[in-house]
This record gives sequence, C-alpha cells and structure tokens, in this order.
Amino acid sequence: MSQTTKRLTGAVALLLPTLCLMAAGAANAQDATPVLLGHQAALELDSAGASWLGTSTALVLLMTLPGLALFYGGMVRKKNVIATITQSVGVFAVVSLVWFIAGYSLAFGQNASAGLQPFIGSLDMLFLNGVSLKTANALLPGIPEFLFISFQMTFAIITPALITGAFAERFKYSALLLFTALWSLLVYAPICHWVWGGGFLGSAGVLDFAGGAVVHVNSGVAGLVCAIFLGRRKGYGTEVITAHNPVLTMIGASLLLVGWIGFNAGSAGAANDLMGVALLNTILAAAAAALTWKIVEYIEKKKVSLIGMLSGVVAGLVAITPAAGFVDPKGAVIIGLIAGPACYASSVWIKKLLRYDDSLDAFGIHGAGGLIGALLTGVFATTAINSLSEGANVGAQALGLLWTIVYSAVGTLIILFICKFTTGLRVSEAEEAAGLDTSLHGEALEH
Repeated sequence: MSQTTKRLTGAVALLLPTLCLMAAGAANAQDATPVLLGHQAALELDSAGASWLGTSTALVLLMTLPGLALFYGGMVRKKNVIATITQSVGVFAVVSLVWFIAGYSLAFGQNASAGLQPFIGSLDMLFLNGVSLKTANALLPGIPEFLFISFQMTFAIITPALITGAFAERFKYSALLLFTALWSLLVYAPICHWVWGGGFLGSAGVLDFAGGAVVHVNSGVAGLVCAIFLGRRKGYGTEVITAHNPVLTMIGASLLLVGWIGFNAGSAGAANDLMGVALLNTILAAAAAALTWKIVEYIEKKKVSLIGMLSGVVAGLVAITPAAGFVDPKGAVIIGLIAGPACYASSVWIKKLLRYDDSLDAFGIHGAGGLIGALLTGVFATTAINSLSEGANVGAQALGLLWTIVYSAVGTLIILFICKFTTGLRVSEAEEAAGLDTSLHGEALEH
C-alpha cells in the first residue's frame, strides 16, 4: 500500500465517527420538538380529524370556485358573465398569496405586545416562517398547521369574493385586485383575529361558530359601502335588468349548499358529534329559509321564482353559520324560518326604499342574514350542544356585531379612496354599456 493511500485510509478512519455523529444529530434534529411560536402547539396528530378537515377545505374552496362564481355569473346580464366569474378567480389568486405572505400571521399569530394582542396578531409568520410539519395551531393541536392554514385560507378567500356581488357590472378589474389585497390584510385579518385568533371579541364571549360576523356581516357591510360609494349601474331603476341564466345560478347555489357543509361542519375541527349536529343544522336552516322566502315572494308577486328560492337557501345558510355548532336542530329550523322573510325584506323592500344598487344582494343576504343569525345565536345557543354556549346572550352578540360593522365600514371606505386615487374604481360609461366581458377581458359568450 502506498504512503498516500495509507494516509487517506487513516484520515477516513478518524473522520468516520465524526460523520456518523453528525448524521445521527441531523436525524435527531428532524425528530426533535420544534421551537414553538406563541400560537402554536406540538402536533399530536388526529388522523380522523385531519381527514375531515382536509375534505372540508376542499368543500369550502368549492364554494368560491366554481360555486359563488356561477351563482353570481347567472344573475348578471349576458354581457357581464365572464367578467363576474373572473372576479371570483382574481379574488382566489390574490387572497391565497396574501394569506401566505402575512394574512395568517396577522389573523392567528400571538402578538408579543399585550396591549396589541387583543386587536391584531403578529408578523412572526411572514411567508409562514416558523410553521413546520410538526407544528399545530394551539386551537386544534390534532390538526397539522399547514392544513389549518389551508382551511382558514378558504374562509379568507370567499369573504371578499362575496363583496363582488355588490358592485357587479361596474367595477374595474385592476381596482378589484388592489381592493382585495388591501381589504384582506386591513379588514378581514383583524376581525378574524378579534373573534377566532385570541382577540378581544372572542374573550368577551362573542360566539361565531363559522363566520356570521367574520365572514357574512363583514362582507355584507363592505358590499353595502361599495355599492353606495360607486353609485348605481347605468339604467338601474329605469331599465329592466334581468338575470342572464338562472340555471347557472342554480348550479352555483347547489355547489354552495354542498360546500357549506365543509364551511360549518368543518368548523368543528374534528370528526365528532359536534360536526354531526353542525351538518344537520346547516341543511335544516337552508330548507326552512327557502320555504319562508318562497311564501313571502308568493304573497307579494303571486309567483315563485327559481332565483328567489335559491336566494332563500343561501339566506338560511348564512343565518345558521354563526350558530351551527351552538344550537340544536329545533333552533336551526327557527333561525332558518326567520332568515327567509328577513333577507327577502332586506334584498327587495329595503333596497328599493333606499334606492342603493347592491347588484346581487351581497348586503341583502349576507349582511342581513349574518346579523340575524348572530343575534339569534345568543337566543338559541344551548350547553346541550356545546359547553361554550354557557353565558351566551344577545348583548355580547350585539357588541361583536357593532365592532364588526363599524370597523368594516370605515376600513372599506378608506380602501375605496385609496383605489379611487390609484387604479380608479369604476369603468367608463362606454365600457359599462358595451359590457365588461369585451371591455375588460376581450371575451364574450356566443350569441
């Protein structure tokens, strides 16, 4: 053996134990408990719960694409169908990235400042820094945090997507993208934190099982502010504006109904008894509201429209959202029975009286339905369903709604001003008359 070979062999012999120790250390480091952020817990995997939440995440995403997109797309005029559907696609893309960059951190992070924690999360998880395969949000320690982030992201997506119904047929697409990014960070994330992320409303006893205030009142109020700020569509009130394709709306509403099972029952966070009652409550409330909407519409118009019945279904779904995991099935039916006529009144009579153009009734259904459902949660919540219902009352629910309404309205108004002086808000009269499909997207349905 040459002298060089002997030296190399000796060096390898000396280094081999060190290399083995380094390899073992790397393996142990992968298995070690991660350093946890304030909102986190070490993952203790609940396989059944994770499977259900993964399914629910897919169902809630289905609510926006294609559910809401088709629901809204069928109700606008033919010249604006593609533009309306494209708004939902744009919201999906923007919010997904905003949630990844900072939205989740602001909504669910624990702020190091005790004075700020009740109002906003932290920036510790920018770009999901600190999240790993072995972490969970302390709210659901059995669910991988990446899955929890995905589930909550679908809620963050559909909330601004609902707003688009209020300004359909007249909003610039560049404004939509900017508005969505700012609104998600400055309005949705803080309110989500207040209720679900360890903020002051949750601590004050406000009950919101799946988003009555966070999603529906928030989006409904924002939609109303947008509708009033932009003004009415060209020809609104003087021309007949009819839905282009109620069948598309039917398909969209059906997808919303199915997806809402993930929305409400998924919010139980596990495959358990609470998930079961939330699922049943969701279906019952939707059915009850559809019937009472139908009754009021028949009394007034002597006819029952398809879009009217579908609107009743959605009204019931909205109203049961805050209550789904707090009330028993009897309470769910009562909430649905009340929501149908109340949302009909808001969408038809009040809108006509005040003459604002909430194009597809974002406020009429989601704002009004969310308000009704949140207040009635304080009436019908029972500890027989959920121990967190103890102490439920209308006063606490009203407090949560007041904060949500004021903050959403003011925040939305500020963002609209920002958009107005940057991208601009409203398309030109010529573009509106021609239709947004061709004016903004260069596409059109065949005649």
